[in-house]
Amino acid sequence: ATMKRLIVNADDLGADEARNRGIFEAIDAGVVTSVSLLANGPSFEDAARRIRNLDPGRISPGLHFNLSEGVPVAAGLKLLTGSDGRFPGKGAAQQLLTQQQGPELEAEIQRELSAQITALRDRGIKPNHLDGHQHVHILPAAVRPVIEVMREHGITWIRIPSERAGCFRHESVSPALAEEARFFAGHAEAARALLPGSGVCSTDHFYGLYFKGRLPAFRWLEFLDSIPPGLSELMVHPGRTAAGPVFGPFSAFSTRDRESELEALTDGRFRRAVSETGIEIVPFPEAPI
Repeated sequence: ATMKRLIVNADDLGADEARNRGIFEAIDAGVVTSVSLLANGPSFEDAARRIRNLDPGRISPGLHFNLSEGVPVAAGLKLLTGSDGRFPGKGAAQQLLTQQQGPELEAEIQRELSAQITALRDRGIKPNHLDGHQHVHILPAAVRPVIEVMREHGITWIRIPSERAGCFRHESVSPALAEEARFFAGHAEAARALLPGSGVCSTDHFYGLYFKGRLPAFRWLEFLDSIPPGLSELMVHPGRTAAGPVFGPFSAFSTRDRESELEALTDGRFRRAVSETGIEIVPFPEAPI
């Protein structure tokens, strides 16, 4: 089949109320087909309630597996948290998961992942896909325990955030962003090699690392045309910006970028480009096609 199918996944649902509100505007507009929930997000309960109120099958809910920010869901973690009992932040978490290995660390990762999945299930949400907050799920220490727990819970789809630079002309990508994208893509390819035979699979193509904070709003047609046949995922971060100050571990995400992504998705140009290119916008399927 030469069908082009695109999953538009909004990350960070549960980060704060304004973020949730913006993501649901995009769902209501028919442009976001899938979401990833932060099980330890300050507005997780609000997110779960909003999802339960949707028609079943409208979107695919997944877990935004988090090992870097906020308070863990499982109790008694030692290696994954600082002395304050909180996750250590992006840089320290990346360092831990790329440089440390071992059964104790893997056991903690499995325990925390099971607890985060159970948090969704306890609220009537059955996740069918998983991705990582700051892509922690594909870092060397995490990827095997993650696949293992996904199998136990029957979660089919994992995000492999590997994106070729230059498949869509990325002018003005900062060197830091390009470096980060290469870092994630390298670990993503190593993770992909572990999938055959595991019962866990990924989409054919992935986009979004290079669009961080700037979706190609004026170029949707060109972007959708450039997507090869098969099943693709576009990672987006829409949201509203809170009226007052937002505090807590996820407050850094409540920026103007969220609003500009929401606008880029909902101002009508994306929908028009979708109908002109004949691409099909879909949630994650129940099983691989």
